[in-house]
Amino acid sequence: MGCSTQIFWESTIANQLRIHSINATTAAGSGHPTSCCSAADLVAALFFGHMRFDPKNPHAYNNDRFILSKGHAAPLLYAAWAELGFLPVAELVTLRQFGSELEGHPTPRLAFADVATGSLGQGLSVGVGMALCARLDKLDYRTYVLMGDGECSEGSVWEAAALAGYNQLNNLIAVVDVNRLGQSDPTPLQHNLNAYKDRFESFGWRTEEIDGHDIEEILEVLAAVGLGNQPLVILAKTLKGAGISFLQDKEGWHGKPLSKEEAQRAIAELQPSARSGIGLAIAAPSQLPEPKNEAPGSYPLPTYKAGDQVATREAFGNALLRIGGADSRIVALDGDTKNSTYSDKFLKQYPERFTECFIAEQNMVGVATGFAARGKVPFASTFATFFSRAFDQIRVAGISRSNVKLVGSHVGVSIGEDGPSQMGLEDIAMMRAVAGSTVLYPSDAVSTEKLMDQMAKHAGVCFLRTSRPKAAVIYNNDEAFPIGGAKVLRQAANDKVTVVAAGVTLTEALKAADALKNEGIGITVIDAYSVKPLAKDVILAAAQKTGNLVLTVEDHYPEGGLGDAVAGELSTAGVKVHKLAVFELPRSGKPQELLAHYGIDAAAIVKKVKSLS
Repeated sequence: MGCSTQIFWESTIANQLRIHSINATTAAGSGHPTSCCSAADLVAALFFGHMRFDPKNPHAYNNDRFILSKGHAAPLLYAAWAELGFLPVAELVTLRQFGSELEGHPTPRLAFADVATGSLGQGLSVGVGMALCARLDKLDYRTYVLMGDGECSEGSVWEAAALAGYNQLNNLIAVVDVNRLGQSDPTPLQHNLNAYKDRFESFGWRTEEIDGHDIEEILEVLAAVGLGNQPLVILAKTLKGAGISFLQDKEGWHGKPLSKEEAQRAIAELQPSARSGIGLAIAAPSQLPEPKNEAPGSYPLPTYKAGDQVATREAFGNALLRIGGADSRIVALDGDTKNSTYSDKFLKQYPERFTECFIAEQNMVGVATGFAARGKVPFASTFATFFSRAFDQIRVAGISRSNVKLVGSHVGVSIGEDGPSQMGLEDIAMMRAVAGSTVLYPSDAVSTEKLMDQMAKHAGVCFLRTSRPKAAVIYNNDEAFPIGGAKVLRQAANDKVTVVAAGVTLTEALKAADALKNEGIGITVIDAYSVKPLAKDVILAAAQKTGNLVLTVEDHYPEGGLGDAVAGELSTAGVKVHKLAVFELPRSGKPQELLAHYGIDAAAIVKKVKSLS
């Protein structure tokens, strides 16, 4: 196909994409047709004139990747895949209907959507992860991220831009649809492309400024992707509602579908120069060796001795190194805390599989999501409290059904002198709330390592809570720790209370059990290492033997933590659940004095058990 013919086709396909987007949103009675129209020429050029991929197999390992970061333009993405023949065109008008996979914003229910998008400012981070993964796997696919100009107000965009520039990701291309209009007002920079240019260049990007409605100019710039060693951003000046005379570049049309009469008028303007892309040849991806993203049959056992004093955060580092040696899918990321989380052990052995994300936790989670979308098993670690600033990325990872593994250290008042800003006291509540998440809280080195095995094998978002203080090893190296399980460590006839604990408070509960035994009072002690899913049956069976009386003990605020998890599961069974937790804002101090002051040490457990029995 000659150049002029190709340009004609992309231009007319763009109008067909506009028509599909209008029809779909009008049928739905909601959606963002004007946001689709501004980016239609860019999408037409990318999908039908530039990217290399198999349109029949969106998951093909060396396909160029496309992320619609401005997820509200979902109808445009769906229209492109319909014109590629992957979706029936007739299905487009099921947009936003219950039961339709064509949701208001893309999700991985669709084979061509690697991740969920729509919470703005996240797509570029995911793209960084995919681009890093391509480099790791020695593949030549490129990752294209279509962004809106409004989302460039998000700090996470610039976290991603900084890391991409630092790593010289010349296989990453950001395309910014600078249509000047936000949801309720014009964007801060409107059509000031020079300001965007200066910002991206300051982070080490190569920049190109174009007319986003000039197909020839778009294709010319795309032909030069991959040059040099910098990531590329294409700053495309566009008009919201482009191609529709009565609403183009007008305020007040964001998220507003056209009425049937307005849609007819718009389509009448577009139809004469609209053509289908069905049957158009698409460039194939390179045939390079496929990466081996297969789980091993098993992992080697840890090698601890009973009584060894090992912090669970250090056991995480040991486990990452141990299972990483057996499983090439595993990659690690950290937020400049690797010498505290002990992920630096993995870095030293496998530097090519480690990404330092620096102090930018939002971006770190997004990058991990990108790795996961390409078949890796990413373990991202930092202090648990710092994950709170990345909660939206974690939440969207849940919507994406992403296989990210998060490890938060330095939890609770047991970290001691660093004080409340560093104490993870909300993390269990936060992670439990994520769709499809698994929340694990080990008490010793063996349980930490065995739960790491489980996380690597388990599909979905997982969170491992690790502690700063050293703790004695209490389990054998071959002990099994299935997700959803619990361990009954003390139990006898005539026990008065079932005490449920995890992490540092398990150690305190065992001390309390010994002290109470000396006074002739028995308690059942359960290690609830799996907070979500919780071992309801194990805890309920124990509670029924102690008069339906349960005491939970946790180094966490009372809201949403272990106590609430247990109470929520057992409330319908008539079980009374009492909670010991950190009920007030803590302060600096030595770990043991803080456990005592906030009422979660062995003495506090003894006192509470006596009051209940």
